[in-house]
Amino acid sequence: MEKTATTRSTLSEAVYRNVGLSRNESAALVDSVFNEISKSLIDGKDVKISSFGTFIVRNKKERIGRNPKTGEEVAITARQVVTFRSSNVLKSEVADLTKNNNSNIQESR
Repeated sequence: MEKTATTRSTLSEAVYRNVGLSRNESAALVDSVFNEISKSLIDGKDVKISSFGTFIVRNKKERIGRNPKTGEEVAITARQVVTFRSSNVLKSEVADLTKNNNSNIQESR
């Protein structure tokens, strides 16, 4: 199975097809949603999307790392990172899809 990425343009095209807005309105809607998510994360707030997952802003402490090529110790500065934790609904849907794909592959052999 070939993997492809979902992009802003594919999302706005899906909104265009499924909602009935114009292409420009669909793109503006998708951009608006992402802008609101970004603003919340920049403000340090978590973003929870029901049945999908939660984007969490985490504070990482300063630590000592190691350059894998040279073995040299390097200081890694404290920073904030965004992590994603999928909901149980999304996890089970992905697991079901994986099971169905695996059973289809075995049946075709």
